[in-house]
Amino acid sequence: MSEWLDEHGQVLYDVFAQACTSRTTLEHITGRWGILAMAALHDGTLRFNALRRRVSGVSEKMLAQTLQALERDGFVHREAQPTIPPKVEYSLTPRGRRTAALLLALIEDVEGQMPEVMAANAEYDAAKREA
Repeated sequence: MSEWLDEHGQVLYDVFAQACTSRTTLEHITGRWGILAMAALHDGTLRFNALRRRVSGVSEKMLAQTLQALERDGFVHREAQPTIPPKVEYSLTPRGRRTAALLLALIEDVEGQMPEVMAANAEYDAAKREA
């Protein structure tokens, strides 16, 4: 954490501070489509339409915006080949791979807890109906 301090010991990045740029980056990664796009790309390079099929439900516009934000932040690499029609492939950078591995661990943890989550949902809903 000391690398997040300036020469005067002041905190440079604090995701809890409204104006901190780290909050915007975190939103790009953990937003509805960012986490899914990065997890999908963890398996390897994908063309845009293949990625869109993998991340079921995302619109073309939202996927393009998400990928652009992740590319700007240095998590995703975009390679456009000068062919007709143009061939564009997306992959993770080393930073993106490291972050995607953490996201995949979170996804696996959530998926593994789904029986308990579903039971908690049913219990909560039943209590609400009785109230």
